[in-house]
Order: sequence, then C-alpha cells, then structure tokens
Amino acid sequence: MEETIDLREYFYIIKKRAWIIALITVVAMVVSGIISFFVLSPVYEASTTLIVSRDESATETNTALTGDQINVAQKLALTYGEIIKSRSVLDEVAKSLKLDMTYEELSEVISVSSVKDTQIIKVSVQDTNAKKASDIANAVPKAFTSEVKRIMKANGVEVIDKAVTPEGAIKPNKVMNVAIAAVLGIMIGMFVVFVLEYMDTKMKTPKDIEKHLGIPLLGVVPMDNK
Repeated sequence: MEETIDLREYFYIIKKRAWIIALITVVAMVVSGIISFFVLSPVYEASTTLIVSRDESATETNTALTGDQINVAQKLALTYGEIIKSRSVLDEVAKSLKLDMTYEELSEVISVSSVKDTQIIKVSVQDTNAKKASDIANAVPKAFTSEVKRIMKANGVEVIDKAVTPEGAIKPNKVMNVAIAAVLGIMIGMFVVFVLEYMDTKMKTPKDIEKHLGIPLLGVVPMDNK
C-alpha cells in the first residue's frame, strides 16, 4: 500500500515541533550576532583612481582616439594592474609607510580593477584601520609611477581621485549576517523536525494504525484517567 501525505500533515508536523525550529533559529541568530558585533573586526575600504599618461607625440598627431586605440588602452590597464601588484611596487609602498607587512600580506589587502569602458584604473585597499587603508591607497600611485615609467616608458601617472579616510566599515554586514543566520536556522530546524518525525515509529492515534498497518479499525478502548 503506497503511503501518501498531504499538505495538512506537513503543517501538523511543523506545528507539533515548532519549538525546535524556534529554538534553533534563536540560537543561530544569537551566535551570529555575537560573532558579528563582538568577534569580527570591522574592515574599511579606501579607493583611489588613476590614469597612465599617454604619449605626447601621439596626442599631437591625432587628437581623436580610435576604437582600436581605446581597446589597446584598456588592455594596457590590465597590464598596469599587474605592475601595481608587483613585488617592486608593493615593497616600495611598505618601505615608504614603514609598514610591518610582508609582500603577501600587502598584496591580499589591495585589489586593482579597470573602470568599465575607460582607461581609468581603480586601486582599492581594505584594512581594519581606516587611516592605514587610505594611506596605502595614496602611496600606491607614487610607487607605481617610477615602475611604469621604467617598464612601459610611460610619461607618468595622473591621480584622478585621492583616497580619503573611510568613515564606515564595509564589513561585516551585521544585519545581513543575522538575517542569513535566521534563514539558515529555520531551514536546519525544519530538517531536524522532519528527521525526528521520520524516526518516530510510535503509533499515537487510531488513524496511525489504519495508515501504517492497513488494518481496519474496529473500535477504540478509552483510557480511564482514574
């Protein structure tokens, strides 16, 4: 006999052990809140944008940039990004700011990207110290200038926007973390409830006998509380 279960039975199972779901959800939210507010250190991000100066001779002979020249410039921006993350540049940044950081540690906090459809390069720095993040972001173009002149024979580097000390942290997102913990708590709680229901083989009602044994119920003997 094929066993079927309708939607009402699912709701009954959830309702019967709703306290388990609520308990797991509350615990997950409390743990997430404690970690987000008291354990995780706030991380700040400072960004600077810059552009590598083009060859002056090319500017004099052709003031209008063609599509091919723009594509080449954008590909060069990727090359410049690799130069920015190079050991020679980052070691110079660490030396100028007297940072107690290795090349690997400094490389992890710096990200370089090119602004879409432009020749502009964006350098972002994340650190638990807001002032330190902005200092590193502003030191990168200075160290990068000498290297790009030496390697790519560029004229120089123009800073479009200097990094400023960020006022607010970008992570952790405390509210989002607690909300995610609540959703996960509900999902885990429902999983636990259905596992417990599946493992519970006791017959508690007359309907359970008909359902699981396939035997018609002839009568019920009432239990005398006395």
